Amino acid sequence: MKRISAGEYSRLFSDFSGPEDEAVSLSVAEERDFLLPRREKRSHKCSYGRALIIAGSLGFSGAPVLAANACERSGAGLTQLAVPESIYPIAASRCDGAVVTPLPASEDGGFSAAALRHILPLLRRADACAVGPGLGLSEGAAGTVGFILQNAECPLVLDADALTICGRRPELLSSCRVPLILTPHEGEFSRLGGDLSSGRLAGALEFAARYPEAILILKGHGTLVCRGHEITVNPTGNPALAKGGSGDVLCGILCALLAQGFEPVFSARIAVWLHGAAGDLACGELGEYCVTPSDLIRCLPAAFGKICEIGNIF
Repeated sequence: MKRISAGEYSRLFSDFSGPEDEAVSLSVAEERDFLLPRREKRSHKCSYGRALIIAGSLGFSGAPVLAANACERSGAGLTQLAVPESIYPIAASRCDGAVVTPLPASEDGGFSAAALRHILPLLRRADACAVGPGLGLSEGAAGTVGFILQNAECPLVLDADALTICGRRPELLSSCRVPLILTPHEGEFSRLGGDLSSGRLAGALEFAARYPEAILILKGHGTLVCRGHEITVNPTGNPALAKGGSGDVLCGILCALLAQGFEPVFSARIAVWLHGAAGDLACGELGEYCVTPSDLIRCLPAAFGKICEIGNIF
């Protein structure tokens, strides 16, 4: 990691002046920070974890599919996507290889209360879980998020609608007892109670002080990965990522890395770097206007290739 000052951050990323606090550790991620090990020849799918994604609602089938396909592309041994039965046929037909599991749906097409008894055994088997893409904001969705936060025994990623639900019920974040990663864009960050009036850096630090056990990924230009007073700025990415569905891809990448057993802060940093690198590769091929979230998934192998060339460093 390359250490920088808050003033340098402000100049590089056009933020408001950052706090000049010596206790803040501020670094820019570099490619060499993310060398991944080679896989053992005698390994099998159970060697690389079970990733569980709980997502989707009627009218929002694309988000869970993008998250699941990105998760599978990012190395999870087994990707399981749990969706309301209202969108099961669509999701199952569009997933490349994930196990798609239909759960009871409410009349509005989201998860019903009856889904919770099916979610619990899925959680118990998972090595990492992501919840939120396309989930909706119904009462059933809120109940699902609360149940997962209170019952998960593996690292959790909260994305999209799950973040808005937690913004409405902030006590849910405090109820979690496992590693928790939050992935808001600036709008979701504000709904979570974050304050951007003094800039992204100051806002991330203030939020991290309120939730010291959570890892915050504040998405945007120079995405911030924040745990306490330790912040990493991500240098990859470009305006081609400013498109609906890009965040769902990041969610899937992150869930896959956590399922493989990588440490949560490292997983957050490398997922953001890979996501941005895939965006840079796709942009170089297609231009800033024409990149789609599926293009990001297609470019992930080349992004991984940038940090897997050295071999087994462990």
